Amino acid sequence: MRRDTAYIKKLNLKALLFSTVLGCLPLTALAETAPETDGKAEGLSLMERGMQLFFQELLNDMEPALDDMAKALKEFEPMARELAEMIGDVQNFEPPVQMPNGDILIRRKPGAPPLEKRPLEKPEGQIEL
Repeated sequence: MRRDTAYIKKLNLKALLFSTVLGCLPLTALAETAPETDGKAEGLSLMERGMQLFFQELLNDMEPALDDMAKALKEFEPMARELAEMIGDVQNFEPPVQMPNGDILIRRKPGAPPLEKRPLEKPEGQIEL
């Protein structure tokens, strides 16, 4: 279980880096459109080009990690859809509480609509006794 937690933390870090890079991409677009008529504009343009090169290298370095994250998200998607279908509206639940033994409880709020009763699925090859 701890390996899964470490993997999720690693994915969260990659997502943070990815969002930071995406947030800074408009700066790189400015370098292509900046006028270069006087000394100040040239200096600013050089700064923008430097930022563009920096973020391009950062993107190149992060590309394998982003590819891994995309694969992991594609593998996780069916489980996430099933979980979302099972839970419904998350506003019907209290915030998670971690118990002293490490268990995590997510309680339904009082007054939340009842969950639909779904039949239990039996794995292939098992016989009900």
